[in-house]
Amino acid sequence: MTASKLTRIGVFYDGNYFYHVSNYYNYHHSRRSRISIGGLHDFIRHKVADSEGCDVRYCHIVDAHYFRGRLRAQGLELQQLVNERNFDDVLIKEGVVTHYLPITAGGEKGIDVWLALEAFELAVHKRFDVVALIAGDGDFVPLLRKLNTMGTRVMLLGWDFKYVDQNGNERETRTSQSLLDEATYPMMMHQIIDDRSLRNDPLINGLFVPPAEARFTWPATGSRETGTETGGMATGGLETGGMAVAELGAVETAPGTKTGRIQNLREGYGFITPDEGGENLFFYWRAVVNTDFNQLQIGDAVSYDVGSNDRGPCAVNVRRL
Repeated sequence: MTASKLTRIGVFYDGNYFYHVSNYYNYHHSRRSRISIGGLHDFIRHKVADSEGCDVRYCHIVDAHYFRGRLRAQGLELQQLVNERNFDDVLIKEGVVTHYLPITAGGEKGIDVWLALEAFELAVHKRFDVVALIAGDGDFVPLLRKLNTMGTRVMLLGWDFKYVDQNGNERETRTSQSLLDEATYPMMMHQIIDDRSLRNDPLINGLFVPPAEARFTWPATGSRETGTETGGMATGGLETGGMAVAELGAVETAPGTKTGRIQNLREGYGFITPDEGGENLFFYWRAVVNTDFNQLQIGDAVSYDVGSNDRGPCAVNVRRL
């Protein structure tokens, strides 16, 4: 390859998958931070340069597209709408074109197909040298095979990880093996991020949003964790519903707000000691409604409602006082 030849990169996000990954690093991983869009783009450029054997100055992202189902504005709280707008601002700043479909009672339908069709059409017309795909679902295998027939190389950014869900159950996300097999440059991002020899690498640290810039919670999609496996990707169950309250999963709420103090905080969940006495109550990060889970500290006074999940009583609608 000629050293001065421009390498054109198209980036395509499965938005629900990226949201799931970013939540993992923000709430369950020791990094305690979200994935940075700008940092990820910089990482892609450098890795493409390494893989293609060229100078990073000649590797440019010429198109970036983000696909996701989105809840209708009607019925959402003001803060949820603000969060959506804030994240849209981040995507706009980084030059990412957004593609949204409304989430209906039947869930998030058609997004994967739209992503695949758009990626293929743009690869044909804009002649991308490399397509970077942030996804883990085996449903994208036909797209990769089509891109391969055109001579377009595919860099796949995938993650494998485990975490504890709102019911205290362990869930696992795994990237489809068939998808990895079809990719020209498969990147298992969890291995790269957790590689201790790279802990001071600015390219790796740049993948995460600095604490001073983490000003908002990502918009809700109505996704709930169900422990299912779909399309070759064990996602810990990303099943979409039509209401924002579905973020709390299978939780029933009882009337009567109570108060207590944070007794313990773990990776993505914690326990509250009720002021009225009794056993500590489990709560999940999604149950925190007026602040970010990562801003809570042991000993904080909180109010909450008593709900229940498949393991018994739990705290929901947790508010720091």
